[in-house]
Amino acid sequence: MAKEKTLFTCTACGGTSPRWLGKCPACGAWNTLVETVAEAGPGKNRLSAPQYAGLAQAQAVMPLAAIEASDVARTPSGIDELDRVLGGGIVEGGVVLIGGDPGIGKSTLLLQALDALQRLGLPTLYVTGEESGAQVALRSRRLGLDHSQVNVLAEIQLEKILATIEATQPAVAVIDSIQTVYSDQLTSAPGSVAQVRECAAHLTRAAKATGVTIVLVGHVTKEGALAGPRVLEHMVDTVLYFEGDTHSQFRLVRAIKNRFGAVNEIGVFAMTEKGLKGVTNPSAIFLSQHSEPVPGSCVLVTLEGTRPMLVEIQALVDEGGPSPRRLSVGLDRDRLAMLLAVLHRHAGVACMDQDVFVNAVGGVRISEPAADLAVMLAITSSLRGKPLPKGFIAFGEVGLAGEVRPAPRGQERLKEAAKLGFSVAVVPKANAPKKPIEGLTIHAVERVDQAMEVVRGIG
Repeated sequence: MAKEKTLFTCTACGGTSPRWLGKCPACGAWNTLVETVAEAGPGKNRLSAPQYAGLAQAQAVMPLAAIEASDVARTPSGIDELDRVLGGGIVEGGVVLIGGDPGIGKSTLLLQALDALQRLGLPTLYVTGEESGAQVALRSRRLGLDHSQVNVLAEIQLEKILATIEATQPAVAVIDSIQTVYSDQLTSAPGSVAQVRECAAHLTRAAKATGVTIVLVGHVTKEGALAGPRVLEHMVDTVLYFEGDTHSQFRLVRAIKNRFGAVNEIGVFAMTEKGLKGVTNPSAIFLSQHSEPVPGSCVLVTLEGTRPMLVEIQALVDEGGPSPRRLSVGLDRDRLAMLLAVLHRHAGVACMDQDVFVNAVGGVRISEPAADLAVMLAITSSLRGKPLPKGFIAFGEVGLAGEVRPAPRGQERLKEAAKLGFSVAVVPKANAPKKPIEGLTIHAVERVDQAMEVVRGIG
């Protein structure tokens, strides 16, 4: 393959330079020149000019209602929790990007999934750029996949990887990882912005052209975001994040983007000696096993995708110094500061001179505002040193005016709580069911002060 000419394009103004410069010659911006491949041919990059408009032919268009829409065929991966996150299984020609901290289990999960697909009769390919074939084989032995027939390719050159995919025609190919792959068309090092963008674009086009499902493993930054250009997430069909503490046996796989399914869906796994195993009852992970109720603990019914889950919210309020601290783990710290202000103004509970620490048990991250009421009740319980009643749950969004707003799909949350044996619930009035739920006493409230009065009355 002839080597194409490369240019350096400014990300600020779009200007180009034949060589890298620290300062863009067009707009004067510093460190904005990125290596790109120059398209060959005199007409390929000039069709937008008015004098070349006659060279492009108009294409046929049709109304949206006239286009036949059909459901996307899915193939189960053999791992139920992974299928849940993917929206039911893998899609032909789909491109999946999965990221997570080093050592959290990305390669382990994908190797297990490929082996399960291979046993179902689908040809698979595992491209490893960070390990040798012998290292991958050693991991498969540890996972109990002694007789696995998954094809392995230890290669980092894009052109060779694409040639292998075209020759072997796998149903699913895993690229571990995209940051190690490089193209001969660019002179920059593997992992650079230009290489990651160019390699991902070629692999995506190959997936759409051949129908091969391609899974890209991506590195993450120290902040937990996917490394590389943000355009990488726009190219692919599905973006998955591996979450969890590497010191804990539990792992969460969360869908951030999914063109073929619901976003914010999560799969829960437990790391065992034989790899990752799906957890069928994730609520048990996020609930501490207290023999008796303790102050500062409140159980929340949260919603992760289509799955209601029970998570314990723990709060500790302690005497602070001149500058009281507000620390939250698994919850938004700015929202915690807002809730403390609402708690003082509308419920008369002051924490101005107190350190406040809030934690979501089990390493889960809660982003929905329906956690507001449970957080406030846990803080009040810790401040007063009085535990909430046994079998107590709460959920609801709290506004700045002190109102308690409804949470989506409240009926499903309450049914999940009743199924797990909880008996008392404080919920927004709009979420109160029309028919009573067996075994569950529901207290509907409209304002924060009402919720506090209800808790004092049943405590």
